Amino acid sequence: MAEEQQPRILLEVRKLYVGDLSVEVPNAPEVFQQSLNPEISLGINHENKKLKEENYYSVHLRLTVTAKDSTSSSVIYLVEATQTGIFEIVGLDESQLQHALNVYCTTVLYPYAREVISSAITHAGFPSLYLQPINFDALYQQQLQQEQNTTAQGGEA
Repeated sequence: MAEEQQPRILLEVRKLYVGDLSVEVPNAPEVFQQSLNPEISLGINHENKKLKEENYYSVHLRLTVTAKDSTSSSVIYLVEATQTGIFEIVGLDESQLQHALNVYCTTVLYPYAREVISSAITHAGFPSLYLQPINFDALYQQQLQQEQNTTAQGGEA
């Protein structure tokens, strides 16, 4: 009886790095002499692309944190960081690959991006900020649902 060989599945991080980092404090130094009531907003964006080397993918996770004063709506600070990872992924079909790129890889990158953001805010002279964990699987499922709804609506026209 011949044993079927299981396909080799591999999901490995090959490199992590900060691809971009920007810190803006537009009203410095006056902002440090004011009593502020900050409202924090978080923007999340990610993209991925296949690299030239077979089975290698680059995934970019961009976080944008904006703090605005709730009374004047003036920007206290704006921090953008892009955490990038190079991943080797082998043995997945297309839907599994998309799930890995959009969920697994972003989940791996997020703690690093969160630390970069927090450190940048602290180095800019503000109290540290703790960003809550994010369920990238739920976000991906929402994205798939929106795409299905858009496709269904486009087919009805």
